[in-house]
Amino acid sequence: MISCSVIVPAYHEKLNVEPLTRRLFEALGNKKSKETELIFVDDNSQDGSVEEVERLQKAGYNVRIIVRTTERGLSSAVLRGFKEAKGQYLICMDADLQHPPEVVPTMIQQLEKNPFVLGTRYAPGIEIDKDWPLYRRVISSGARLLALPLTPASDPMSGFFGLQSKYLFNGEGDQRHIIEGINDKGFKIALELLTKIPLPNGGKGSIVDVPFTFGVRVEGESKLSSKVMIQYLQQLKDLYIYKFGIAQLLIFLVLLVLVALYFLSFFL
Repeated sequence: MISCSVIVPAYHEKLNVEPLTRRLFEALGNKKSKETELIFVDDNSQDGSVEEVERLQKAGYNVRIIVRTTERGLSSAVLRGFKEAKGQYLICMDADLQHPPEVVPTMIQQLEKNPFVLGTRYAPGIEIDKDWPLYRRVISSGARLLALPLTPASDPMSGFFGLQSKYLFNGEGDQRHIIEGINDKGFKIALELLTKIPLPNGGKGSIVDVPFTFGVRVEGESKLSSKVMIQYLQQLKDLYIYKFGIAQLLIFLVLLVLVALYFLSFFL
C-alpha cells in the first residue's frame, strides 16, 4: 500500500536521478520505503534519464518516470505527477538536490497530521549555502516579498512542499480530478496551491513549516531565466486579481516598484 508519493519534475537531470533516489530511500528507512513511491516527470529530455530510472527499478527502488512529449513546464509537470500518484500524501521536490531528500521523512510525518507542509528557508538557525550567488539571493528575497500578501505561509516561493491529496482533488479513483481554478502555467505551483486550494481557516494553522538548508546545485544547469521571471510576474498578477480583485491590483504594482528599487540598490 502506497501512502506517500514524491514527485520530482525533471529536465536534463540524469546525473541527479541516482543520488536523489538513493538518498531518499535511505532516509526513509525500510518501513517507509515500502509505503513511498518516487515519480520523476520528465519533459522528454532524451538524456538517459529513462534508462537511469529503469536501472534503479532493477535495483529494487520503487521509482518510475513519466515522459511528456507534448507538454512543457514545471507546474504542469508537478500536477501531472500528483494526478498519477497513488499516495494520499503528495510531496514535490526539485531534482537538483538543493532540496535535501533527508528532510522528506519529517515532511511525511507532518502530513499525517496537517493539510499542508512547506519546506522553508526562512527559519531560525537556517542559512542558505554560502556559495549561493548574491544575485540568486536577491531575486529569491524579492520574489518572496511580492508573494507574502497572498498567503500566510513563511516561504511561499519554496518548491519543496507537500499536501494531503484530498485538498487537491475531487472524486475518487479514475473519476478523480484536480479542483477547478488551478493554473498549470505558472512557475511557482506551491504559491498557486497555497492561494487557491480550500485549506482550513484560509491556511492559518493549516500550514506547517519544515526548515531546511538550501544547497547549491552540483550537477545540471539552473532553469532560472528572464522568461521564467516574466512568467512569475504574470502569475502574481493573476493571483492578486483572483484573491483581491482588479481594484487591489494596485497593491501588486506598488510592491513591484518597491522590489525593483530593492534590486537596484544591490547592483548600482
